[in-house]
Amino acid sequence: MPSRTFARAASPLALLAAVLAIVLAGCGSSGNGIASKSATEILAASKAAADSASSVHVTGTLSSAGSPITIDIALAAGTGGRGQLSENGLAFELIVVKDTVYIKGSPAFYSHFGGGAAAQLLDGKWLKAPASSGQLATLASLTNLSKILGQTLVSAGTLVKGASTTVNGQQVIELTDTARNGSLYVATTGQPYPVQIVKRSFETGKVTFSAWNQPVTLAAPANAIDITQLQHEGR
Repeated sequence: MPSRTFARAASPLALLAAVLAIVLAGCGSSGNGIASKSATEILAASKAAADSASSVHVTGTLSSAGSPITIDIALAAGTGGRGQLSENGLAFELIVVKDTVYIKGSPAFYSHFGGGAAAQLLDGKWLKAPASSGQLATLASLTNLSKILGQTLVSAGTLVKGASTTVNGQQVIELTDTARNGSLYVATTGQPYPVQIVKRSFETGKVTFSAWNQPVTLAAPANAIDITQLQHEGR
């Protein structure tokens, strides 16, 4: 009899609400425990998580000595990356596939570095060169996930753990590097990935990390012009 009474009293909506309450409580109540650790431990855990990732999307704008640099690149560990960069309004697309780097500059980019004739000749065209050496080798390093994380996730001074907060809807804990006057925000749910870096001293701006472990499709552009051949022809 008690069971039949309950069946009559409990509506489908009430049962659904009860189930949802249990599910949501289980999903949202616990973090990854990173916020309880020391600043040094949080940095180490964040670097370990990032090092084990297969990919990440890096976006942001930094200003160094008054020169604004904008970056929007998807990186694949051990493979390369693709995206767009610009400095002082000179924009170019970048693709790195294994041992080769490809760039396609805007008309202003080609004109700035090669003059009006070069801008006309190269308009809409991709250039390529070895990623290990030559004029484009430095650009290739911008798509090396291991190098980028190794350079950014390091402290030069005393790390101070700040308060828990949110960045782009993600729950994070703040670490402040007093020597560099910057902050690193580390995810406090899921894997302790770096979520954002904010710089406030010689370099200002912020870089955001997202789409961890999402697929990154890399393909070499067709009919790219080999820079080394252009150099030989110009001699």
